[in-house]
Amino acid sequence: MKKGFIFDLDGVIVDTAKYHYLAWRKLANQLGFEFTEEQNELFKGVSRKRCLEILLEIGKREATQEEFDTWMVEKNVDYLDYIENMDASEILPDVPKVLQYLKQNNIPIALGSASKNAQPILEKVNLLHYFDAIVDGNNVTKAKPDPEVFLLAAKQLGVNAKDCVVFEDAVAGVEAANAAKMISIGIGDQKILSEAQFNFKDFTEISTEFIQELIDK
Repeated sequence: MKKGFIFDLDGVIVDTAKYHYLAWRKLANQLGFEFTEEQNELFKGVSRKRCLEILLEIGKREATQEEFDTWMVEKNVDYLDYIENMDASEILPDVPKVLQYLKQNNIPIALGSASKNAQPILEKVNLLHYFDAIVDGNNVTKAKPDPEVFLLAAKQLGVNAKDCVVFEDAVAGVEAANAAKMISIGIGDQKILSEAQFNFKDFTEISTEFIQELIDK
C-alpha cells in the first residue's frame, strides 16, 4: 500500500509562531490592551479569522465588520514584514533529514496547514521542492479540528486517508488527523498532545528506522 506523509507548517517545519505572536501583540497594543505569549498558545492551529475573534474576546473589544476586515489585513501585513527575511536557518532541527529520507524512498509528501502564506515560507527556507502537494488556508473552508485540510492533501497525493501519516504540533491538528483516520504524530509537549498516536519533542527524536516502520505499516 502506498503511504503519504503530511506535515503541518508552523511549529513543525519552521517556527513562525513567534512572528504571528509579534504581529498579534502589535495589533492588541494598537487596540489598547496586552497580549501575552501564554495567550498566544490559544492560537495554535487556528485560522486567522478565529484568532482575531479570540484576540477581541481577550481585549473585550467590539468590532464592526469593516474594522474586523481591516485588522485582519493589518495583522497579515505585519506578519509578512516579520517573515520577509526568513531563510533556511529557521527550519526546525532534523526536519530536512526526514524529508530527504521520504524523498529518497519515493514517498509522496504534502503540506497541510492553516497558513495562507505556506508556499512563500517554504520557498524562503528552500524546502518547497520536497512537497508534492500544498494544501493551506487558501484551499480549505473548514479549520482544524475539521479534517478537510488533511483529506484534501491525501486526495492530491493520490493516497487513501488511512494510509497517511500526519505531523502536528497543535491539539486541533492532532484531532483533525485522528478524525481523518490517519496516523497522528505529535511534535511538542506530550501532555498537551496526548491524543496523538506517537509523540516526540522534535524531529531530533525521530529516527529513519521509525519512519521506515511507518512506511511499512
